Amino acid sequence: MAAAQDPEPKPLAELAAFEEGDFHALTESLGRDPQYNDRRLVTRRKLASIAKLAVDEIVAEVAEKGGAIELQSRTSLHQPHMFNHMRVRRIWAYITRGKKEKARLKQVLGAELAKDLDSSYRNAYLCVAIEEAALEVSLRIHPDAWFDGQNLVHRTQKEGYALLLPFLNDLDGFRLKLDNWKGEWICGKLNADKLAEFFRYYKPGEHGLALEQRLPAPSGARGNALAEDVLEMLVLELRRLAPLYRLVAWSQESDHLFKPR
Repeated sequence: MAAAQDPEPKPLAELAAFEEGDFHALTESLGRDPQYNDRRLVTRRKLASIAKLAVDEIVAEVAEKGGAIELQSRTSLHQPHMFNHMRVRRIWAYITRGKKEKARLKQVLGAELAKDLDSSYRNAYLCVAIEEAALEVSLRIHPDAWFDGQNLVHRTQKEGYALLLPFLNDLDGFRLKLDNWKGEWICGKLNADKLAEFFRYYKPGEHGLALEQRLPAPSGARGNALAEDVLEMLVLELRRLAPLYRLVAWSQESDHLFKPR
């Protein structure tokens, strides 16, 4: 989430590999230290460049298939602030619906439900993130993005799980989770019964939904996380999530918001 006085930084002109300092500045002690804000800003701009490239490639790929999608990307705070409880544990870039799509959704929701829609995390979004000991790529629906979660639930009630299952099982390496729950549903191994189990627990507005892949990068063993080819991998994984994002998130082509039809 971005603070009112936090301008969105420009992405780097080209993708740049992660370095030890990107992870180190997110440790327990340094994450609270404003002296490391400049270092974390570099990290934030690296993530912004990954997200921007992914947006460009997703939009182009959808257009090649005769469709259209409007997306925008933003990044999270890199400095200690009340929004992150005065510690930067994680920096991430969002990819979510663009301004025109938000305007359409506001018309559907009405002024009261749509008042917080401009906050990126209150929409279904694709995410690339860095923490002290990991990189992550994910698709997320925050509890406050009730409308996207409800859209997904109603779509499954209408169509069953036959449409959703192939999308999930094509995402080997990803795990479907509910925020702060221990249970997880492994993509590539899902069936209708397992998916029905997930939707028995998932309540839009109460639970956050996360479909995530994490690359461990512990101190002293960053390994692949520092390699240049990890950047292309992150872009590719965001692109792999895009078809599922189009299936899940509310749009004119995927409108199941208020009641199953």
